[in-house]
Amino acid sequence: MSTEFPSKNAIVRQWHVIDAQELVLGKLASRAAMLLMGKNKPSYTPFLDTGDHVIVINASKVRLTGRKEEDKVYRHFTGYPGGLVEKNIKRVRAEKPVRIVEDAIFGMLPKTKLGKQMYRKLNVYPGDRHPHAAQKPAALTVK
Repeated sequence: MSTEFPSKNAIVRQWHVIDAQELVLGKLASRAAMLLMGKNKPSYTPFLDTGDHVIVINASKVRLTGRKEEDKVYRHFTGYPGGLVEKNIKRVRAEKPVRIVEDAIFGMLPKTKLGKQMYRKLNVYPGDRHPHAAQKPAALTVK
């Protein structure tokens, strides 16, 4: 008996909308990462991208637990000597609130070319509107 793998044409991708208003960031990110990887499907294969598309709305209203609102710091390096840039989460939320959700979800995906391909199926918007109505996304509730 041989194992059957889904072909590119056999993979059915659905669109999901997650409303991030008053959701805890970690729970939202883990649920979105599972959908992007396709782990909720019986046809899940670790080395194939069988996941769905995910739209996250109201990303600016996501909730953090504990003291993360005061203590969490985002760092990136510009490439220049002494170019380490550190921003606290309040400043990131004011400048680009989408980055908080994107970074959390990206951190839960595989660190390979396949993970980058999965990440491309993620769309995050700070408000409650998105331009993907033509795809007929299904609303998803995260507990």
